[in-house]
Amino acid sequence: MFFIFNLREYYNMKNVNKQYKHFLKNKGISNNSEGFKPSFVPDFLYDFQKVLVKWSVEKGKAALFEDCGLGKTPQQLVWSQNIIKKTNGKVLIVTPLAVSYQTIKEAEKFNLKANRIQSGIPHKGINVTNYERLKHFNPKDFKGVVCDESSILKNFDGKMRRFITNFIQGIQYRLLCTATPAPNDFVELGTSSEALGEMKRN
Repeated sequence: MFFIFNLREYYNMKNVNKQYKHFLKNKGISNNSEGFKPSFVPDFLYDFQKVLVKWSVEKGKAALFEDCGLGKTPQQLVWSQNIIKKTNGKVLIVTPLAVSYQTIKEAEKFNLKANRIQSGIPHKGINVTNYERLKHFNPKDFKGVVCDESSILKNFDGKMRRFITNFIQGIQYRLLCTATPAPNDFVELGTSSEALGEMKRN
């Protein structure tokens, strides 16, 4: 049996392998950080919360997937305060309706100022509203945004989910907070990665 070795085919195959490796590399998880070192890490946070706040501020666009009761609200408030200190701008925390009142109470508990707003006209500092009111706001007014209970993104219909995703993608600093997604919940991981600008949900 004879084998004919074609040099052109060999180089073509080598080039295909190189392109495929490049393709796979670009599908990987990004290690890019677009944030900064936090200047406000208060003692009312537990040690593990301090670590997570530092990491998320330095990352710039991050998700805190923590189980219930681990204190995501104080963490997102401290994250917001760091964005305000750095940019001298405003931060919007978006929550389900009932949670917006709890967020305001948590802010008061830790001597942080947060305003609950519905009109679309933001106050200086931390602003809290619910998802249904988001259409009244302009993303250009904010330097940072927090989506609390961000798993809600996978439950909205396509139009609402797209609106929220497009809204927050116009904001430099982003934080998603929700209880740990169910193991291998690809829908939630997909909508989260899309909202953070990492990759498309599909």
